[in-house]
Amino acid sequence: MSWFDRIGPMSADRQYDIVLFGATGFTGGLTAEYLAEHAGPDVRWALAGRNRQKLEAVRDRLAARRPELTALALLHADTGDAASIEAVAAAARVVITTVGPYVKHGEPLVAACARAGTDYVDLTGEPTFVDEMYVRHHEQARRSGARIVHACGFDSIPHDLGAYFTVQQLPEGVPLHVEGFVRANGDFSGGTLHSAIGIFSDLPGLYRAERDRRTVEERPAGRRARISRSPLPRARIGDGWTLPMPTVDPAIVTRSALALDRYGPDFTYGHYVAVRRLATAAAMATGAGALIAAAALPPTRALLLKLRGAGDGPSAERRAKHWFSVTFVGEGGGKRVVTEVAGGDPGYDETAKMLAESALCLLQDDLPDTSGQVTTAAAMGDALITRLVKAGITFRVVRTG
Repeated sequence: MSWFDRIGPMSADRQYDIVLFGATGFTGGLTAEYLAEHAGPDVRWALAGRNRQKLEAVRDRLAARRPELTALALLHADTGDAASIEAVAAAARVVITTVGPYVKHGEPLVAACARAGTDYVDLTGEPTFVDEMYVRHHEQARRSGARIVHACGFDSIPHDLGAYFTVQQLPEGVPLHVEGFVRANGDFSGGTLHSAIGIFSDLPGLYRAERDRRTVEERPAGRRARISRSPLPRARIGDGWTLPMPTVDPAIVTRSALALDRYGPDFTYGHYVAVRRLATAAAMATGAGALIAAAALPPTRALLLKLRGAGDGPSAERRAKHWFSVTFVGEGGGKRVVTEVAGGDPGYDETAKMLAESALCLLQDDLPDTSGQVTTAAAMGDALITRLVKAGITFRVVRTG
């Protein structure tokens, strides 16, 4: 670490409040810019990575707008260098990481944070990674007091907190059924593409990780939470077509339901993508099947990985035209409610915002007493919704009945 800013002796409150690992990537750079604008002067934060020159370029870009960041600390962190990862985890109160694919690069930092009692947030949408980290590091994190919070971007905050917000509009102590319908206009990030290809290339590993988690995960007595497997939703939200959306989001939502009594004794969640035209729905289904098939074969998988680099992304002008909305329909106890979570560019700008606000929420807000691997709803709930609303993401009740 001789050519990086020195990590000094540890104090009771750590040397840094937040360390951002991965700021030299596209979404990581946007997260750094968001922190520069919104963290405030009292937050001690730093950038971490393995390339000093690239980190300095990020710092220079931030300092051009915020001269006080000229001295922003730069820390050495390389997932292939265990000592550097341990040092970063020990120096921070909260670590943000945008370094993926997480199943390939993520575990050393999760393990270090679990041992050090350091809160951790990422933007993974990789179910295999989330389940493997639970099996390997949940108990250590629970003992140390670390909160390990995965999926703090578009996967899965709008869906997890949107379902939580919807449940709060419904009666307590009764079976509840919630369905989420996703509409979006935006680009997948290079990192998301690489993660998706990694998932589809090892479906047996995905099922194995899910099974291993079930064997060790404690479930509350007298309550259950399930993912709806129906290809057709119970609700309709207007004209158009829907398809099941087999992302990590339903698993995150149902884990929140198992953690929180407010979801009732029997909770079911269905997750769908909504489109206007049948041709679009058919193209999405065909494209998903083709991607799964291509990812399974090494030659075609290599070609897919070249489509977009993990650090690539669209211009600010293009991102400004992007948007997302998730409509939720909740039913239970004789009541029906429709809610919506909506915002701007889902893959980049809003993801960076959600990730940074999650870290600030863990750092600064009065939150429930949790530890181990926890969801955004269980760890931060109302406090994070309040932050996101102030930051421009909409949570609203559309109608009740």
